Amino acid sequence: MPRLRKIGLWVALTFVSALLAAGLQWAQVPAAMMLGPMLIGVAFALQGSGLAVPNWAFAGAQAVVGCMVAVTITPSTLAALSDSWPVMLLAIALVIFFGALVGLGLMRFGTLPGNTAAWGTSPGGAAAMTAMAESYGADIRMVAFMQYLRVFVVVLTASGVARLLLGHAVDEPVRTWSPGFDAPLGPLGLTMVLVVGGVILGRLGRIPAGALLLPMVFGAVLNSLGLMAITLPPWLLWSAYASLGWYIGLRFTPQTVRYALKAVPQLLLAVFILMLLCGGVAWML
Repeated sequence: MPRLRKIGLWVALTFVSALLAAGLQWAQVPAAMMLGPMLIGVAFALQGSGLAVPNWAFAGAQAVVGCMVAVTITPSTLAALSDSWPVMLLAIALVIFFGALVGLGLMRFGTLPGNTAAWGTSPGGAAAMTAMAESYGADIRMVAFMQYLRVFVVVLTASGVARLLLGHAVDEPVRTWSPGFDAPLGPLGLTMVLVVGGVILGRLGRIPAGALLLPMVFGAVLNSLGLMAITLPPWLLWSAYASLGWYIGLRFTPQTVRYALKAVPQLLLAVFILMLLCGGVAWML
């Protein structure tokens, strides 16, 4: 591919992805910053653009997602968990079991291979599950499709239930559009060391999804002990989400799209079964 044409395609991909992501964010669509680039990536792939996200960029995006998970582990969070850990462990175990059960059903009675079905129905953050899936042999395209289909169904259902019970939808928090270029350089620099270190150690140690898991584990320990303030400005998160979205979307083919659309009925059934089972757990607790 001529160099200038490739640069032009990347510029166009970035511009159109940003427009769609902003529109989805304005419409309060979940995971807009990853979904927008992924959808535009699919469109470019189907047009034969030939673009592909380098592995190092994907690994860096994984590391940022790992830091995003780690930053939620704080002393106050651990204190709250310690007060009710038996109930929390029971709920987590049941949700994981139900996810595995539904994944097994999709593998046995549906058309999905085992790894893809397992990761596609795994509970947890959709971005994290998608970022880890490929390292364990799953089709990252189908995993992303399954995870975000579930996100949409859950969000729509929760919004409907809130409107039914409260008489109106739950108020959304005010969204800010600052890119966060004024983030403190010291904590940001340490965060980038954690990101780069996770990528390098994960590759050297050949740890499956090590680029995500290492920053998540070490970041959680450092953050919970108050030894490090993980700083993730919006521009860094947007870059990571865009890289993940493009990495997935640019690998779609017409055959993959047809396969995904054909699987929608069984995937929706799996989502509703999983929602009912998890709702039962919430009711019992």
